This record gives sequence, C-alpha cells and structure tokens, in this order.
Amino acid sequence: MRWQQLELDGTSTAPALIERSAVARTFNTPDFAGMTFYEIHAKSIINRVPASSRVPFRHTVNPYRGCSHACRYCFARNTHRYLDFDAGSDFDSRVVVKVNAAALLAKELGAARWRGEHIAMGTNVDCYQRAEGRYRLMPGIVQALTEAANPFSILTKGTLILRDIRLLEAAAARTRVGTAVSVGFIDEELWRGIEPGAPQPTARLGVCARLRESGLRCEVLIAPILPYLSDSPAQLRRVVAASAEAGAVSVTPIVLHLRPGAREWYLAWLQREHPRLVSRYRRLYAAGSYADREYQRRITGRVRALAAEYGIEDGAHRDRPPSPPPPPRQPTLPGL
Repeated sequence: MRWQQLELDGTSTAPALIERSAVARTFNTPDFAGMTFYEIHAKSIINRVPASSRVPFRHTVNPYRGCSHACRYCFARNTHRYLDFDAGSDFDSRVVVKVNAAALLAKELGAARWRGEHIAMGTNVDCYQRAEGRYRLMPGIVQALTEAANPFSILTKGTLILRDIRLLEAAAARTRVGTAVSVGFIDEELWRGIEPGAPQPTARLGVCARLRESGLRCEVLIAPILPYLSDSPAQLRRVVAASAEAGAVSVTPIVLHLRPGAREWYLAWLQREHPRLVSRYRRLYAAGSYADREYQRRITGRVRALAAEYGIEDGAHRDRPPSPPPPPRQPTLPGL
C-alpha cells in the first residue's frame, strides 16, 4: 500500500482535485495490499444534501472517499470521478482520508451559524471501512458530536463500529443517536462475488444484535435488493427473519439503484457472472437509474408484509429513515 499525504487548497480550479505533485510521502505496508491512501486536510466537513433529495436529513459527514468494501453496485462510485479517478477499480483501491475530520467537525459544530441539525454518516461511503482501523477518525467525530449534543446517525456494513460502542452509548445519553446496518441478502456465494471487501452479512447482523444489547437503536436496511439475484420470496423472508432475530427495530427495503458509474461497473460484473440476466436488467432499468416502479412496489410490498409478520417496524414509513441520498452534484469544493 502507498500512503500519500496531501495538502489541498480547495480554491483551485484545476480539473483534478488531487494533483500528483502534492504527494509528500510514499511507503509500502503489507496490511492493505493493493490500496493507496491519500491523506488530505479538508477545508470543510459538514456537507449539505441537495434540496432535491428525497431523504429527510439535510447534512452529512464523510471522513473517507472511496471504499475498500468494493461493492459492485455502490451508488457513490461516480463521485470518485470528481477526484480524477475512475469509478471502478480506483474507487475500490484509492481512498481519500480526511485526517483533520474530527477537529474540523468540532469547529463547525461550534460555529454561530450551525443550528444543531441531524447529521448522517455512512451515506456516501462507509465510515467504518477497513481504513478506519488504522486512522481512527470516528472516535473523534463521535466525541465532537457528543460534546455538542448534536443528533446523528451511522449507516455501516463494518464491524469496526463495535470498537466505539461505549462512545456511542455516551452519545446516546446526551442526544439522539441512530445506527443501521446494510444487509441486502444472506447468501455467502453472492456476498463473496458482489461485496468482496465487506464483512459477511451474518457478521453485520451480529453488529445489530450487539448494538441493541447496549440499548442503542439499530435498524436494518435491506439494501440493495438485487433483481433476480436476491429478490425471491424465500430470500426476502430469510433476511427479514434474521433481522428480527438480531433485534432490529425496523427494516427498510431499497431496490438496487444503477446510477452512472455504478451502472457500468455492476453491469460489467453481471455480464461476467450472470450473462443471462443482462437483457432483463436493461429492460428493468430502461427508464434510468431506478428499477421499474411496478417492480419496486411489488418487492417493497413483500418486505413490508414480512416485517409486519415478524413484528418489525417498517422503516420506510419512519420520519427519519437512514436511506442513502442521491450522489451530490459536483460541489464548490469537489469531493470534500
């Protein structure tokens, strides 16, 4: 792995966010073979979600860009192009680390203009991906939110969140804290092929169970539901039943989105692994990034019926579901 330390001005009009001449140091380590980490000092950390977004939260914090989970379908892939990287293998292997995230967040939370609104994390890339084990940005971030008594939520596939469980308990004593794990299916073969860098789905449900034991709210996003691969009644029942067993307070079904960047990468994988499905996908997503509305209604309806059967709340009807927002428009300060 190469470690690259960068200083970014943020006012530059250069087409690439990260200029290669900005690299300060490079060295190898066997711990993250094939990965490159870019250490940057961000100029801002609280991001405003576009008003056109359908999600109920308006602010996010993203300490990382790019993600070693390498999920073939990740909707955030296209945002890596703001960094002059590609949305495929670069997204999986070139991770931008905002090393000043915690200190910067504490500063922004204390600003007179900040109104203490809810902050969502893990909505772009996973804040508890493997790099967090080395950089440990989240403890400082959680601490800053706790000291400001600022409500927040975390969505993750990572088991590293359990490292910070005591910090989350302390935060929940002062403000509203929500947690959620993303588990679209429980199928080891499918997991290995499509989420090769992420913890097993059963491990994520174990995270949910542990968080619930600590008195924290934990929801399960059944996301993404993959058409013709993880959408059968039996598969959906299995994940809802497992979520109920893990103590999830709600489940929220989200059918796969195929936005630019993710669409090309996912369909390339589909062509290699399930070529018979490619034509069906092209018909299902003929109108754009979202599956046919009737298909979405049918699948989400099945999950909601199963949630009622297992006595779990339907997260899609909550006032603050932790579902991810659409990828942001290119911001004034690209990628930060």
